[in-house]
Amino acid sequence: MQITSWEQWLDTLGTALAIAQAMKMPKKLLTKSAAELGDFLFDTIDPDVPENRLLKNLWQIADNREREALAGLMIKLVEKKNTH
Repeated sequence: MQITSWEQWLDTLGTALAIAQAMKMPKKLLTKSAAELGDFLFDTIDPDVPENRLLKNLWQIADNREREALAGLMIKLVEKKNTH
């Protein structure tokens, strides 16, 4: 699947989040898993969307604690988007 917009990226994350929540995944494990996914994406994806490029640049300079914080913020962003 080609991600061509920020909204499409958020929708994709929202779908993954909904599945994890339906499986009753604890929030801490969800954040850790999101950070591991971020590592994978950082290593394999060349972002075409400017917002995703920004995330990749932030990911590149972040340490593990900061990466988990970024992953947690992305989860919060998706949760907020899905409630409005």
